[in-house]
Amino acid sequence: MVLLAAAVCTKAGKAIVSRQFVEMTRTRIEGLLAAFPKLMNTGKQHTFVETDSVRYVYQPLEKLYMVLITTKNSNILEDLETLRLFSRVIPEYCRVLEESEISEHCFDLIFAFDEIVALGYRENVNLAQIRTFTEMDSHEEKVFRAVRETQEREAKAEMRRKAKELQQARRDAERSGKKVPAFGGFGSAGMTSISSGSIITDNIVEPEKPKITPAPVRPSGPSKALKLGAKGKEVDNFVDKLKSEGETIMPTTGKRGSDVSKVLPPPVNMESVHLRVEEKILLTCGRDGGLQNMEVLGMVTLRVTDDKNGRIRLIINNNDNKGLQLQTHPNVDKKLFTAESVIGLKNPEKSFPLNNDVGVLKWRLQTTDESLIPLTINCWPSESGTGCDVNIEYELQEETLELNDVVISIPVPSGVGAPVIGDLDGEYKHDSRRNVLEWCLPVIDANNKTGSLEFSVAGQPNDFFPISVSFVSKRNYCDIQVTKVTHVDGDNSIRFSSETSFVVDKTVKR
Repeated sequence: MVLLAAAVCTKAGKAIVSRQFVEMTRTRIEGLLAAFPKLMNTGKQHTFVETDSVRYVYQPLEKLYMVLITTKNSNILEDLETLRLFSRVIPEYCRVLEESEISEHCFDLIFAFDEIVALGYRENVNLAQIRTFTEMDSHEEKVFRAVRETQEREAKAEMRRKAKELQQARRDAERSGKKVPAFGGFGSAGMTSISSGSIITDNIVEPEKPKITPAPVRPSGPSKALKLGAKGKEVDNFVDKLKSEGETIMPTTGKRGSDVSKVLPPPVNMESVHLRVEEKILLTCGRDGGLQNMEVLGMVTLRVTDDKNGRIRLIINNNDNKGLQLQTHPNVDKKLFTAESVIGLKNPEKSFPLNNDVGVLKWRLQTTDESLIPLTINCWPSESGTGCDVNIEYELQEETLELNDVVISIPVPSGVGAPVIGDLDGEYKHDSRRNVLEWCLPVIDANNKTGSLEFSVAGQPNDFFPISVSFVSKRNYCDIQVTKVTHVDGDNSIRFSSETSFVVDKTVKR
């Protein structure tokens, strides 16, 4: 048996992977594979076909063929046995028998093919041996690596122990007011401090990081340093200084940008009567314009922590003109609210529950009116010679709002590298793991109502949708506020605290 080549090709004769075991030019093997489909007789099932010079032994693999090209005088039975082994090897490295998967694992297949055939002759191997040979798993190498890692750990532990001894000796000398002794022979017996120390092992050099200064220090460590877990004011001051010097500071929390905006910190000083006015928006737009759905859900939540202020009423100021649907709690006097916009219990002698968050009023707005969209996003991808040029712009339509921590997330194709950014308002961040380009804007208000982003990247226009938006605002979209809290028995005002939030539940441009 003389096996000339083994190849995986399409039904049209296009070679995906081909391994030649004798001297053959690329033109020759491509010509043989291109002629292979034309030689097969349609409607007849065979496993081989011959020409004047070579024999093709083949097996269908879904949309592909596994083909062996041999000489005409080779043993056909051995050829078929070898073909079966080749066909069993391919699923070991490819999950699906498709052209893209074969191309991705082409080198693994070539290495496996070389274990089956050498110089045109079949080797006496089976599938398990091929797997072992290609993995090249060595017990001696594992032992060597384990010993090496143990040596490195021991060397690092010894280095830390020595460093602690040197630091303790220095501290003892400083406490007693003596000169700091010199450690080690660095060619100078009169050294009064240690500039650096190191432990050297097999190809491992780790210098001691702390520098010793002649000024006395406390045993607990340096007093002037940036500490982990320091007070919030110190960290904020440090961050503010960096921002004033032009540094770009990105959030370091573990949440993504779209999740950070969904939580607002509670106010520092909470009174015995505390109110939360919360709104969430769900919005979906078409990529070519047009509002598909917009829904705003709002709620006023009351929390009373002092039993003296349990029998109260809330004066509501409703300036909304968007057509809301309002609904009060079942225990709230609906007639009083309808007539005077006052929230009070049906039974004035009862008190609101203590230390519980009670939703007293909620509203809902659902519309397809585009004029009510608070923030519009327009995306214009256009194909170019190298991929796509994408222009994105935003416009704040509700100028009374101030949107903070705005993040516009644009999908980008995977495996094409980072986008090339052109004109930019604000900041951006490319998340290569999620294949998302995040356009970050600290604030959008009436003074900053429009902005744009331009970037270029390989891809198609459909790759940049859907676009999602997240933000947070301390002013609600539907102008409903609690202006006053009074006792039931009189008009005496009660001090109260309140917090307002308007956040994104889901905003998508498809």
